[in-house]
Amino acid sequence: MKKAYKFLPAALFLIFIVGMMVLFFVLPKKEYSSSEKRYLEQAPQFSFQSLLSGKFGEDFEKFLSDQMAGRNFWVGLSAYYNYAIGNNGSNGIYLGKDGYLVNDPENMSELSRNIGFINEFAEKCPVDTTVLIAPSTGYVCDNILPDVHKQYRDDEHFENMKAQLSSAKFIDVREAFKKEYADGNQIYYKTDHHWTAYGAYTAYRELGDVLGYTPHAKEDYTVTSYPDFYGTTYSSSGFWLTKPDTVEVWDNPANDSTVITTITDNGNVTEQKDMFYLNHLKDDDKYPIYLDGNHPYTVIRNSAASSDEKLLVIKDSFAHSMVPYLADHYSEIIMVDLRYYSEPVSKLIETEGIDRVLVVYSIDNLATDTNLGWLE
Repeated sequence: MKKAYKFLPAALFLIFIVGMMVLFFVLPKKEYSSSEKRYLEQAPQFSFQSLLSGKFGEDFEKFLSDQMAGRNFWVGLSAYYNYAIGNNGSNGIYLGKDGYLVNDPENMSELSRNIGFINEFAEKCPVDTTVLIAPSTGYVCDNILPDVHKQYRDDEHFENMKAQLSSAKFIDVREAFKKEYADGNQIYYKTDHHWTAYGAYTAYRELGDVLGYTPHAKEDYTVTSYPDFYGTTYSSSGFWLTKPDTVEVWDNPANDSTVITTITDNGNVTEQKDMFYLNHLKDDDKYPIYLDGNHPYTVIRNSAASSDEKLLVIKDSFAHSMVPYLADHYSEIIMVDLRYYSEPVSKLIETEGIDRVLVVYSIDNLATDTNLGWLE
């Protein structure tokens, strides 16, 4: 009997391995993970060339990992196990206090180079260029970080950016964001890397003096809240027990019949009499309710705007939730995303009669962007 017990752990382990293998072959293969918000690896095509090169083995390993039975459970178990043994942030995301999931600091080695590209563009640009960079969540919301974490050096990086941007106007939102957060306002989502609608409003308010408009008061907007928003940091973390965010739409009723949004993507042109795409509320990722997400070229026209000026916004996805506030003040706003837009921006400024240029990025995206070198 004692001898039988000696083999019990090995037998249980063997049963587990065999069971997982059986489940792998029996269960249908998933194409998409709603928790991770990404498409999963499918069975690779076999060829002797891919086998000899090692590519088939690499792809098959990814296929096994993605299609493992109970994948969500194992991903979550790994995340919480690492958290329990003191490896918080081992997957690049900290589980902070009050339900915050925060990206650890990005490598900023390319930040100076990208700011240099923007400054060179601004130097040659025939109209005023303004730059607004969103600080990192970990910098603004520093009181929710775990006791042991990497240092967020936003203060140092912002001072360097201000010094380097000699040909553009730099909007420094650090103090405003810190103050609003200290007053109890949620500036960034807890489960996503973007700023909230309130954070975007704060940035819009800070832009007013430089861009020459009077920001609307918060009371001018009709705010509608939508629950159950899980963003990018949630889907990358494995911390599946985290509570969801609420995503908000701040709508100025005065624009309800005067705004038209036109999106051009891969030759397809779509038009909508609104800036909010509520059809995305049914999606796993709800952030594209703002201007339908990432597209190369988007135009917002407002026939009731407070000025006839045209604004060009060179941006990442942080601009999507802020531009609807700006639409009150410009007859036309053109947004270009350099990840997908390859035409010379200088030509666009000339042909469209642009009056001002606004560059909007988060500091993390700016530090890792590889497309600003094409800005001309």
